[in-house]
Amino acid sequence: MNNLELLTFARGTALDWSLALCCAGIVLRLFETLGLGRQADLAMPRQGGPGSGWRTIVTRSLPPPGMFQRDALTYVAGYVFHLGLFAIVVLFVPHIQLIRGVIGVSWPGLSSPLVDALTVATLAALLALLLHRLSHPVKRMLSGFEDYLSWLLTVLPLLTGYLAYHHLLLEYTLMLAVHILSVELLLVCLPFTKLFHAVSLFLARWYTGDAYARRGTAA
Repeated sequence: MNNLELLTFARGTALDWSLALCCAGIVLRLFETLGLGRQADLAMPRQGGPGSGWRTIVTRSLPPPGMFQRDALTYVAGYVFHLGLFAIVVLFVPHIQLIRGVIGVSWPGLSSPLVDALTVATLAALLALLLHRLSHPVKRMLSGFEDYLSWLLTVLPLLTGYLAYHHLLLEYTLMLAVHILSVELLLVCLPFTKLFHAVSLFLARWYTGDAYARRGTAA
């Protein structure tokens, strides 16, 4: 298989299968989670209401009092990584064109130089988070194979996309194919690894905030 054939495969059959497996996996995981049900709480709610869950989604996205001063690197690098990744995925014009080809919806994007700078910043943040995890005794002890696998699955699409954009390391067609295949690997693994928190994050925070509010405590 030559480079062009590999690229055609990555943009065609491999993309179709990875999207199908990702969607099926997400549906399965959500079905498993929601299928657990929620035990009936017969006690009178002490406070809160429907808004408590939504409020927790916001408050849990901000550092608790005093935590930023204790671990500023984690919070700064974490915000840079997540916001940068979001912008790269949904605001890079070639990505928007791909999304339009899949679901028929598009929107304005950012300039390529800005996305390029965001990619560098996001990669730097991910590297900083990895080094901090390796050097922090408690975080290193709590980290397992899946944590490092999730990090690698996230880094590969960013790194290969940067190399393809700048025509570095490999011939452009081959590098672009590797980039697309790395994204597809991420899609396939997303429902079955800790990367699934990208889907379950807001649901879990809403549930926690709503449940704690009924008991009269803060989430």
